Amino acid sequence: MTNNLPKKRKKRILIFSTAYYPFVGGAEVAVKEITDRLAGDFDFDLITAKLKKGLPDREKLGSVNVYRVGVGSSFLDKILLPIRGAFLTHRLNKINNYYCFWGVMVTFGSIAGYIFNFFRSFSFKKKIPIILTLQEGDSENHLQYKWGGLISLSWKIALWRTDFLTAISNFLLNRAKKNGYKGDCALVPNGVDVSVFSKEIDQTEKEVLKNKLNKKTQDVFLVTSGRLTHKNGVDDVISALVNLPTNVSFIIIGKGEDGQKLQKQARDLGVSHRVKFIGFVPYSDIPKYFSVSDIFIRASRSEGFGNSFIEAMAAKLPVIATPVGGIVDFIDDRNTGIFCSPDCPQSIVKSVHLLLEDKNLKDKIILNSYKRVEERYEWTNIASQMKEVFKKI
Repeated sequence: MTNNLPKKRKKRILIFSTAYYPFVGGAEVAVKEITDRLAGDFDFDLITAKLKKGLPDREKLGSVNVYRVGVGSSFLDKILLPIRGAFLTHRLNKINNYYCFWGVMVTFGSIAGYIFNFFRSFSFKKKIPIILTLQEGDSENHLQYKWGGLISLSWKIALWRTDFLTAISNFLLNRAKKNGYKGDCALVPNGVDVSVFSKEIDQTEKEVLKNKLNKKTQDVFLVTSGRLTHKNGVDDVISALVNLPTNVSFIIIGKGEDGQKLQKQARDLGVSHRVKFIGFVPYSDIPKYFSVSDIFIRASRSEGFGNSFIEAMAAKLPVIATPVGGIVDFIDDRNTGIFCSPDCPQSIVKSVHLLLEDKNLKDKIILNSYKRVEERYEWTNIASQMKEVFKKI
């Protein structure tokens, strides 16, 4: 007997993110990894800023229908995204009748959902529930004083109008509560595809990369990945090189506003031949650079979570980090990593020497950190946690 019952329609969720692929950061990776794994349970649309000329206004990326608004100007598209995004939300909701909104960070993108609900209230229609995910890694000073306090004000308004809050670290959950949030919330960290970062890299590929980077047998490579910005403390690592053995070099993966300043610093300190600025590297190629490196380091001044750390841990690299923000959720000093002090190059020197001179400690950290990532931060587990959040709405 044929079952002619209509197929049950999946609930549809509209995501707001100021940037999305091909622009890749921790938040963008999180959205893609989670939506890919929940495609059987929900349908996903996403509104974002175009930011660059030539990108299509609409396309399907993975499991998400992406809608880009703007003219391809990074500054202008961000500024106009709250209003243009709200109008697009109005059009899309007439067709899709969204189950809920999912805002990624308190930023231009997520504000569009709050604006839509604000105007919806004038027509006496029920607002669409908003889930807000905090991913911000900026300092408290940035939050309170940037743009004359407008960021702090937008946080307070967004938290007031949020129906369910998730954050990628306990640090960000506590920050939200300090800023007045009293509603339902959950810790849903970012994750890592352990199979990608722990995969054995072909020896021939490794040798080619070593030759490209001019790595000799006795050389030690410190490596970092992320934006070249003040909060990530790249400058402190460069300063530390002066007091580290001459066979220690620093591999920097990423771009950012501090790039030229950091290159000048390396020249002025006489260590430019030991600092290798790699620039942008496709996400899929980062494990290759990790495979020819010896220690991952980021001397962060602030950190919401820090995807790069758990990626390095999954790649079985020992990690040196600062005990700030969300980092303390996954690193225990001398157990799953080594802590150094922020704004203290000499502390970095001591931490590097500790790992170079104590092989037993280094091996213990590699084993424990890999186990922690595997148990807590695999994307499949993170997606399951987010699925429960969606169901509660």
